[in-house]
Amino acid sequence: MVCGWSSIDCVALADNLVHNAQLSSPDGDIVASFDIDEAGHPVYSVTYKGLPIVKNCRLGLTAKEVAADSKYTMECSDIASVDETWQPVWGEYAEVRNNYNEMSAMFRCSSGLDFDVKVRVFDDGLGFRYELPLSHNNYFLSITGELTEFNFVDDYTVFAIPGDYDTDEFLYTTSPISDLDNRLPRSRHSESTLIDGLAVQTPVIMKHPEGKVYVNLHEAALVGYPAMALDVNPQQLSFVSHLTPGADGMKAYVQLPFCTPWRTMIISDDARDILASQLIYNLNEPSKIEDTSWIYPQKFIGVWWEMFVGYGSWAYSDDISTRPGVTDYASVKPSGRHAANNANVKKYIDFAAQSGIKSVLVEGWNEGWETWTEGRKNRHFLFDKAYPDFDVEELSRYAKERGVKLIMHHETSANAADYERQLDAAFDFMNKYGYDAVKTGYVGYIIPRGEHHSSQWMNDHYIEVVRRAAEHHIMVNSHEAVRPTGLMRTWPNWVAQESARGGEYEAMGGNPPEHTTLLPFTRLKGGPMDYTPGIMETDLASHGHGNSSHPGTTIARQLALYLTMPSPLQMACDRPDSYLKYADAFEFIKVVPVDWRTSVYLEAEPGDYITVARQDKNSEDWYIGAITDENSRTAKVKLDFLPKGKKYVATIYADGKDADYRTNPKSYNIYSKNVDCKSTLTLQLAPGGGAAVQLKAID
Repeated sequence: MVCGWSSIDCVALADNLVHNAQLSSPDGDIVASFDIDEAGHPVYSVTYKGLPIVKNCRLGLTAKEVAADSKYTMECSDIASVDETWQPVWGEYAEVRNNYNEMSAMFRCSSGLDFDVKVRVFDDGLGFRYELPLSHNNYFLSITGELTEFNFVDDYTVFAIPGDYDTDEFLYTTSPISDLDNRLPRSRHSESTLIDGLAVQTPVIMKHPEGKVYVNLHEAALVGYPAMALDVNPQQLSFVSHLTPGADGMKAYVQLPFCTPWRTMIISDDARDILASQLIYNLNEPSKIEDTSWIYPQKFIGVWWEMFVGYGSWAYSDDISTRPGVTDYASVKPSGRHAANNANVKKYIDFAAQSGIKSVLVEGWNEGWETWTEGRKNRHFLFDKAYPDFDVEELSRYAKERGVKLIMHHETSANAADYERQLDAAFDFMNKYGYDAVKTGYVGYIIPRGEHHSSQWMNDHYIEVVRRAAEHHIMVNSHEAVRPTGLMRTWPNWVAQESARGGEYEAMGGNPPEHTTLLPFTRLKGGPMDYTPGIMETDLASHGHGNSSHPGTTIARQLALYLTMPSPLQMACDRPDSYLKYADAFEFIKVVPVDWRTSVYLEAEPGDYITVARQDKNSEDWYIGAITDENSRTAKVKLDFLPKGKKYVATIYADGKDADYRTNPKSYNIYSKNVDCKSTLTLQLAPGGGAAVQLKAID
């Protein structure tokens, strides 16, 4: 670590006070400036290669215990430079470089809230956070809001979803900042609480109106604090931090000293750099789990999709008067549609064993599904008591004999307090029967507290679940939780989250092809998503159970998503009979890894297309995934990332010549050719289509 002053760092005033404190990235392209404006308010600005990005953005917080508007002075710390590498347990890269310059701007006032702004500037962006010292005899603060602004100099094109306290499951709107008021949907999502006024959710990706630069806004290390959305002022091209309130209306209660999450900006003039950035992970603390040998990436199938397309149900009975732990289920008449039964689960176990897939997720196995949608009352599950037709001991034995793991499912129906009460019993139950991974769910409004999904209390809850799961050597895949902020580095057993509109919506009207060209630029910057790719039977009406949804995809695109939507936990979501029907295409899902040595983004444009190459962490093989939006395109892929002198067999899973996600989604073509680092692959992507390639090294 090197410390010292740079000639451009700040201009000194009397009594060690400064103005115009500046900190640049290691390569000098990004400069963050901090100052006091004419009204005495702390402000900052950011430039990229001399281009102003945001300017005169206010900084600060408000609290119940201190004056709301005070005049500040500023001091600065020395500059520290850090250049190190660390090894993730899993991810897109086996090794991550963490290189930044850091300083603290210390803002002081006579009657308001003293705070420091710690800023780290990387070559691909910056992060800053508020550090609250003990001051003015304040040991506890009731945070009422943040003043953090992002005042853009130009009218960027924004790809955003509406700001919401409870869900991120929206489609994206594309609009200039100045026109968001007219374009962003304002109708309420089912089971959600849209923020009053005009607001967007982070992460948000933005593009300069002349294409000069891309900016991603988000946050990192969301611990002990509410999540941040962004209020929008279209006329001023401005975004302002909006914290999720708690059940009592207060944003947060903190004990001093305290550090907020980092407010992050990933910046580049190349869209590929936005996808490659590890900035948000770098701003999180190293792993708190010393021995991570029990954490492993995996693919899984599950008794899940068949419920969405209409084959069965989660509940054992249709009798909503049934109460878990009270009713003797042996005396309850079953519905005959319960999917999590012994015979059906064994079929999935057999298919996983035959296909080399590690695990099987079973939803609807435990008591409580009859009443889980009953508003605010009677939403109660038991996490150590199975339905009569699900023999936990027998199925665990059957799976173990076949080398397959079962993944537990804990749907809380948003009764988070009740889930915490049962956690030890639930995890002990999992340990007893050999489960080492759990999918958690929080569908509905949080009871009994009336909290929002992204409030301070709930954010503490999610981390508590992951922490206690780690004590039991259990991996967690959380659904309906707050969007991730890189905490998977600190808790690598938090292997995936949903927290966006996922693949399940292909059975609920469909996702437009554009959607998965945006998620890697937005939601995935905070952490991997359990998107659930792998749909082979794209004609959902052919299942014959009344679902006529039309997925926005071709079969080849579904294969490509395993590369463009990276996650250490990837589902093959379709039913086994669909994979048998398209067995040649399913071969790619069987062989594609989910953990990587390195990744190379080859082409990218938010909302349009992504092409990426990844090298398997455990072999010399490479894989390529390419997707496009509703428009067809030709992806010309130079293989110059391959090592010189080494030959590969490229097996290409491509859209057929007549493929189209709307009219002919099942048309695909599989062919092979020998290639090396001098080769170029020409991949024809159909509307809503894609291509997947396995590059297998020739010994």
